[in-house]
Amino acid sequence: MDFLKKHYEKVLLGAVLLGLAGAVGFLFFKIASEKEELDRKGTELTTPKVKPLPDLDLGAYQAVLQRVAASALLDLSAPHKLFNPMPWQKTADGRLVKMDANSVGPKAVIVTKLSKLYFELTLDNVTVEDSVPKFTIEIKRDAAPNPRDRRKTSRYCKVGDKNDLFFVKECRGPKDSPTNVVLVLNDTGEEVVLTNDKTNSFRRVDGYTADLKYGPENRILGTNHRANTPPPLTFNGETYDIVAINKNEVILKAKSNQKKWSIPYNGPD
Repeated sequence: MDFLKKHYEKVLLGAVLLGLAGAVGFLFFKIASEKEELDRKGTELTTPKVKPLPDLDLGAYQAVLQRVAASALLDLSAPHKLFNPMPWQKTADGRLVKMDANSVGPKAVIVTKLSKLYFELTLDNVTVEDSVPKFTIEIKRDAAPNPRDRRKTSRYCKVGDKNDLFFVKECRGPKDSPTNVVLVLNDTGEEVVLTNDKTNSFRRVDGYTADLKYGPENRILGTNHRANTPPPLTFNGETYDIVAINKNEVILKAKSNQKKWSIPYNGPD
């Protein structure tokens, strides 16, 4: 106690000096912290994080630009009548018909009938000579280009033979009396099995013939027309060839300009 009484001023001064030293140390840390905070706020103010703007909707403008870029097409051809007056034509029976593309010319042709042309194979006879079966194959080709080839003919052959129509692949049944023969068609590679009792012949559609009529003149243009076969058709001042016939249409080709026309068939199969 005597020490404190004699030296309390020094003790008090020491405590104050220690407090001042602590305050000075604290100021160093405080200044650093404040400076860091000021730098952060300065950075946020000078380089703020900006939310990106939404994409602009340019659809309407692009549509306008596309319409401007597209060239306008003014079609004054048929069926417009401003510069294309509609002529009429009197038929042989006194009727008046429009002279448009649908009323006269190829589009006025009517397919009244289509007939199928068949390719047929039939096993007509089987004989065995020296243990070798031989077959008589009856052939009918309605669609052959040459009329003489359309007549029914026969081919005599054995296993392993090949001709312009088929290859004889094998025979089936007893060796001394085969009942079936297997052919391979040259054009399609299809296997065909024929029996000697003629119950299993082969037949397919290889083409068509057409009966045609020209509506404006109510005139029959002929029957059983074949594709690429004369005579040509003549109507409305023009000549046409039949270049193709299938189950749905007949194709005509004008001799003057080689333009082709499809004539639909709407009758029964």
